[in-house]
Amino acid sequence: MFNWYHDVSQNEKKTFWACFGGWTLDALENQMFGLLIPSLITYFSITKGEAGLLSSATLVTSAIGGWFAGALSDRFGRVKTLQIMIIWFSLFTFLAAFVTDYHWLLVLKGLQGFGIGGEWAAGAVLMAETIQSQYRGKVMALVQSGWAVGWGLSIILFTVIYGLAPEYMAWRIMFAVGLLPALLILYVRYYVQEPEKKIIINNIKKEKITQSLFGIFSPSLVRVTLIGGMLGLGAHGGYHAIMLWLPTFLKEERQLSVLNSSGFFYLTVIIFAFWCGCIASSFLLDKIGRRFNVVCFAICCVITVRCYIYLPLTNTQMLFFGFPLGFFAAGIPSSFGALFNELYPQRYRGAGVGFCYNFGRIFSSIFPFLVGHMSTSMSLGSAIAIDASWAYTIVIISVLLLPETKGRNLQQIDDNGQIID
Repeated sequence: MFNWYHDVSQNEKKTFWACFGGWTLDALENQMFGLLIPSLITYFSITKGEAGLLSSATLVTSAIGGWFAGALSDRFGRVKTLQIMIIWFSLFTFLAAFVTDYHWLLVLKGLQGFGIGGEWAAGAVLMAETIQSQYRGKVMALVQSGWAVGWGLSIILFTVIYGLAPEYMAWRIMFAVGLLPALLILYVRYYVQEPEKKIIINNIKKEKITQSLFGIFSPSLVRVTLIGGMLGLGAHGGYHAIMLWLPTFLKEERQLSVLNSSGFFYLTVIIFAFWCGCIASSFLLDKIGRRFNVVCFAICCVITVRCYIYLPLTNTQMLFFGFPLGFFAAGIPSSFGALFNELYPQRYRGAGVGFCYNFGRIFSSIFPFLVGHMSTSMSLGSAIAIDASWAYTIVIISVLLLPETKGRNLQQIDDNGQIID
């Protein structure tokens, strides 16, 4: 599983840890919001629908940020763009600690999302172009496992801070901690190099950024771009419909809180399972291919979430079902780093990867909002299950419309997205 690490160069190793750290910090800042929803609802006197709108705003702007930052990386380089996006989302997370009005929090969450989406796009292309082709599927999935690490860190920080500070101050401290990821740019600046094809990237500087932004909609690439966007829509919609509202579901409908031992253990199981799912996906991607891997995980997601919500499970049984819930939710996003990079030529790769992974978030943002809205007329659990099932059905249909890309050499993809023999 990890033999690849001994076969790659020092630059490949350093790039891996930089991207892994970026994913980890993305998750830390993203997942903490789900934990803070009950406190924000109380402090700002807002509804669940309004709380869901905060998440939806983040998803919309992260989509724009991913597309735009991807195009920036095509023009100015992957490493420089990665640094800018890390400092961006760190700063606006920090500023959210000082808001006293719901609408200002909405603005800052939107600005934070722009940086989070941009960081993923720049980092994903950087890693894919740096690592050797035979290890791409495995390594990209392992980088995605950093999301589970960041998610776990958010739980630990939440538990410690809420255990030491009163609730009206604790959520502010959580946001203030969001400035720490900015330290990662020091590592990126001094240890991470641009991919070897940087000469080609420099040539693209002569073009306007709009040529990179909209080149992915050229006649030869538009089909892949639109289907890839739908795939991102379903994946993000299903994930956020489940994971954003899971702490609130455990607290309100199962009477479990992440502040007590039972609720903490439930989330720990799911997070560990998510990490295991990324590891399993890293193995399967290069064995069964990108498409079949996504389809298998999506079908299992639908089955598992419905069992988790609808079956009359005891607390112990819910704990056991938590593992497959987190495990199968991981397999889909951990496939995207390799799949989307292998669909585009280098000239448009940043914009293409950023669009497909992130732009689906604009429309997927409706799913967490719908969960909150639908929960006013049905149970929160039912709203989660219905929305997640719709989303993962979109995933299955979309990925089957894309070509299998396993084994592609990125240097052999021409400007029309075709493989050069």
